[in-house]
Amino acid sequence: MANQTIKKLLQDVKDGKVSVSEAETMITKEAYTDLGYAKVDHHRKMRQGVSEVIYGAGKTPEQILGIAQSLVEAGNKTVLITRMSKEAMALVSTKYKVTYDEISKVGIIGSIPKADGNGTIVVACAGTSDLYVANEAALTAESMGNEVIRLYDVGVAGIHRLFAHMEQLQQAQVVIAIAGMEGALASVIGGLVDCPVIAVPTSVGYGANFGGLSALLSMLNSCASGVSVVNIDNGFGAGYLASMINHQTIKEKKLS
Repeated sequence: MANQTIKKLLQDVKDGKVSVSEAETMITKEAYTDLGYAKVDHHRKMRQGVSEVIYGAGKTPEQILGIAQSLVEAGNKTVLITRMSKEAMALVSTKYKVTYDEISKVGIIGSIPKADGNGTIVVACAGTSDLYVANEAALTAESMGNEVIRLYDVGVAGIHRLFAHMEQLQQAQVVIAIAGMEGALASVIGGLVDCPVIAVPTSVGYGANFGGLSALLSMLNSCASGVSVVNIDNGFGAGYLASMINHQTIKEKKLS
């Protein structure tokens, strides 16, 4: 997915849709805007295929609004904000239309892009208590142009609930498996599908869960092949990685 923006720009120049001078302006325009408290990266989409995402925790509502405004003014039609407080949402909403999920604290300015990935991303979470991470993963993936199927409350304590969705799991391009407690869901799914599985440990669980550490270690020690693990409660990281996998294309070999 990375560099697709540049490739499209070069193709537009070749086809006469964009002049050489216009293309030069687009490539050499200011790489970032210095707001004092943040340097907003406007070239990230060119490098990585996805525009900068705002991590809301630790930022004031005014700072979030300032960064969002900079991204919108640079031409971004969708701006994703994670860990966004209700106070920040209220302030940003005075200037932009914001879709806000109170469970995951994800805010999205603008419209969700049309899905253009290679297949579907399945987000499966063990229990209702894990929804704050599951929604973050699902909304992140959707905001980056992916079709997402949500399978919620399909943990191993009632494994028949998972087996009822075997067709959706086996047709997925990527599966995100989210669980707290002992984190067994990722290993079970990893043994059932032929696609990459991204495991997300959550901090859900009683004392011996150690704030998600037990689930993290279980997932890292999974005996199922093809399972990778992101940080505790990192639904955003899982959704982003799943999107990258779902948009992979075969790269042309560069001649040395």
